[in-house]
Amino acid sequence: MRLLFCFSKAVGLSAALLLCSVNPELHSQDGTPPETVMVTFHAKPGAEAELERVITQHWATAARMNLVLAIPHLTLRGTEDGNKTWFAEIFTWRDAGIPDAAPEAIRKIWDQKNRLVEARGGKPGLDFIPVSIVDAAATARGIATERPDAQPSRP
Repeated sequence: MRLLFCFSKAVGLSAALLLCSVNPELHSQDGTPPETVMVTFHAKPGAEAELERVITQHWATAARMNLVLAIPHLTLRGTEDGNKTWFAEIFTWRDAGIPDAAPEAIRKIWDQKNRLVEARGGKPGLDFIPVSIVDAAATARGIATERPDAQPSRP
């Protein structure tokens, strides 16, 4: 049952990501495209619950300020090295320039996040990674979305 729930969430996220990538109405008024990011967080021991609360606060604040698109948005939690907690959040800034000119309210939340994370495994405690949207349906059929000459695979 849990696997089916996770699969349905992944399919829904894939559809949302594809919609965001092709809909020109989602671009800002000056034509700047949205930017989808994956943010990774390595929680300090004992700070896991507080970090989760701050991640949720960041999303609510950014959404209220109309800085992010409603979809996609996904927050994941996992463990590594036995019991060390990490989080990953995937979302799309309405405009790729927003992170460079973030409002004070967002910068304050980023400061809170930075106090709750630690560097781990040679990676920073908090890392914003721009990501590209992949057409999951085409990938499942064996069609590469970046290469027009790709042929579908046959079972």
